[in-house]
Parts: sequence; structure tokens; C-alpha cells
Amino acid sequence: MQYLLLKRGSALLTCCLLALGLSAQTNIDFTKYTLDNGLKVILHQDATAPIVAVSIMYEVGGKDSYEGRTGFAHFFEHLLFEGSENIKRGEYAKYVEDAGGVLNANTSQDRTYYYELLPSNQLELGLWLESERLLHAVVDQEGVDTQRGVVKEERRQRMDNQPYGSLLYELYRHGFKQHPYKDPNIGYMEDLNSAEAADYQRFYKTYYVPNNAVLSIAGDLDIEATKALIEKYFAPIPRGAAPPRITTVEPPLGGEVRDSIYDAKAPLPALVLGYRTPERNNPDYYAISMMNQVLSRGQSSRLNKALVDEKQLAVQALSIPSFTEGPGLAIALMIAKPGGDIKELEMAFNSELDRLKTELIPEKEFQKLRNQIEANAISGYSTMAGIAESLANYEMYQGDANLINTETERFMQVTREDIRRVAKEYYTLDNRVTLYWIPGEKPAK
Repeated sequence: MQYLLLKRGSALLTCCLLALGLSAQTNIDFTKYTLDNGLKVILHQDATAPIVAVSIMYEVGGKDSYEGRTGFAHFFEHLLFEGSENIKRGEYAKYVEDAGGVLNANTSQDRTYYYELLPSNQLELGLWLESERLLHAVVDQEGVDTQRGVVKEERRQRMDNQPYGSLLYELYRHGFKQHPYKDPNIGYMEDLNSAEAADYQRFYKTYYVPNNAVLSIAGDLDIEATKALIEKYFAPIPRGAAPPRITTVEPPLGGEVRDSIYDAKAPLPALVLGYRTPERNNPDYYAISMMNQVLSRGQSSRLNKALVDEKQLAVQALSIPSFTEGPGLAIALMIAKPGGDIKELEMAFNSELDRLKTELIPEKEFQKLRNQIEANAISGYSTMAGIAESLANYEMYQGDANLINTETERFMQVTREDIRRVAKEYYTLDNRVTLYWIPGEKPAK
């Protein structure tokens, strides 16, 4: 039972790991430069294995939409595998697979990411494919109609027909009234039905421009030879107009938002909480992240010990900081035991939160927390794809790819007093969305 939420959310899990600081790392050497057309390039050389990850990240995500046309960024994650002027429809993946590689993409509220993992002697193939996606993608009605069905089915499987599938949507819908974070990343079904090829063509021309992207390559490569190939395939692509940016400033929550969500597919009740917290680049992010690790990271974490082991009120307890680029929601989720009482679970959670607000965490617990963070930095990345994505994430989200090497220092500067302070400042009742997740159909009025 305890895996029901986590099983569905590989993208959420990735964001959670990033948010918890698990991507902190040392000694990742890289070369960074910018082409005349604005394309940022990051190269990491590692000859450990004869593979290379070719990736490109675009600064466009679920939030970059407008009323009646939500879900475009995620739709493009599918649509841009359709083909290009020089790649026949449906053959994009075949090029990679025939070369012995794999490919994939993912979309968050803030960015869209594509990558190919290839034998290193196929680096040029990966660069050609991504340059085709950027310059020559075919965005027509046939492709839109094909992928519309695919995306609608994905929404049904992952959100509409999955236990707890709408959890993130419900949290953000209740936590935001003006900012487009309120809308589902995958879009509303009516928008998927009504959008036409002309809408997608405009979106493509607006956001798929070199000055809105980071090309990140990691693996067994020669830096100078790779630069020459990048010049060949990407330098001729013209710079586009600066894409529009979301400027909406969400007003304070102004008091606790409480609601009950009925879910006929959920086997167990759950307590779902969201706390409005500052943007990813805010210095308080690190203290908030460490506070969440105290609450829920590992079997000895406070929520697991108190709510799962000792009081046996929950079968799972999870607490993570916001994973969005802008001000977002820190999330706490507790799935109750069969027949459990959500109100009792809420009281127990509040009690653990009050401890963090009133007491400094013991020195021993604090040192263990610091050791965990340092161990993550030492353990390193296990894949070239992970390194390429993290370099791009740091550059796009925070404007500094070198945080892949130095972010651990920011965590190490957090004090016990900082952790208590952010608990007091942000984890307040009037800054909280509280959802009671109830199995079954909503009772008729």
C-alpha cells in the first residue's frame, strides 16, 4: 500500500531527489560557453565508459500556458518525436535505437528536457537529431492528432484513473489562484481536445529557439572536436525573439485552505499538506530542505518513527520541499493505516512540527543530517545522463552550473537555528493547504 503514490510518480520522485539536495556533487569538471545565437553549451568529459549523453533543456514548462491552452509543454515532449523536415514521421527513435542507444524526455512546470544516450562514436548523430528538433520539427495537424490521443490516454492512466493521481494538481489548484502553477502539467482534457496545429506552431516558434535552451553533453568525448560539431549543427540556427516570461506574483495564501478530496480509486485515506515557500534560488531553500530531511528521510526520520512505527497511524509519511523554480509548495503526505483517522494523523503531524518550531534539533541528529548530505556529495553520479541533466538544471534554474560542485557548501552553512526559524516562518497554519484524501465517491448533497 505504501508505494501507491510513489509508484506513479517517477517525475515527482526525480524532483523530490533534486529538491532534497541529493544531486549535490563534487569534482564534475565541465566547459561552458555560449554560441552567438544564444545557445548555452555545457560539456563534461568522462572516458570511464564509451558512452555519451546528448541532452537539451528548454526553458518552457507547464506554467508557460494561457487560458484554454494548457499542457502545451508536455504535449511537445511527445510531438517533437514525430519527425522533422529531414526525419520521416515515426523514425526519430529508430535512428537512436539502430545505433544502440536509448532516448527519452520529461517535462516539469518550468522546463522541458530531451536526451539521447548513445555509444560515444555516435555523438554526431545525437547532435544532428537535436538540431533537427530545434530547427526543422514538423508541427502539423497529423502529428497533433496522433499525439493528442497518446497524451489523453497518458492523462487517464497517470492522473484520472490512478489512485492519488490528481494529488499534485489538487494541491496546486488549492494553493494558487492566479499563477499558472495552478494548472496541471499535462493540461486539461478540454484543452487537449480543442487545441489546433496553429496553436502548437506558434508555441514552437516562441519557445524552441536557441536562446531559450541549454545543450548539455556528458561522457566519452573530445572537447574540441565536440565544439566543432556543435558549431556545425547549431551555430547556423537563428536566434529567436526573447520568449515571454511569467510575471504573475501570487498573493499570500491569507489563511489556511481546507478541503476534502474524494477518490474512488484510493485504497486508504491520506493527509495531504502544502506550505507556500519561496523560490528555488532563495537562501532559505537549504534550511527548508534540511528540515524536510529531518522529518522524513530514512527509517529513523521523525515522521516515520512517530507516525508509522510508534503511533502506527500511517503506513507512509513523506515530506519534501518545493521542486519548482518559482515560489511553490512544500509537500507533506501521510497515508493512513486501514481504518485510520485523518484528524488524528493531522494532530500527530502538527505535534512533530511544533517540536521543530520550539526546540533546536539535537546536535547528534544535526551532525547525522550533515553527514548524509556530505555522503551524497561523495557518492557521485551513477550515469552520464544524470550528470548532463543536473548541469542543465543548475544552469537553467539557478544560473550556475557549477552548483553541481558547490551546492553542498550551501547546505553546510545552515545552522540548527536556521532550521527552527524556517519551520516557524513558513510552516504556519495560515500558510497551509490541508486536504483530507478520502476513499470513495463524493456524497451527494
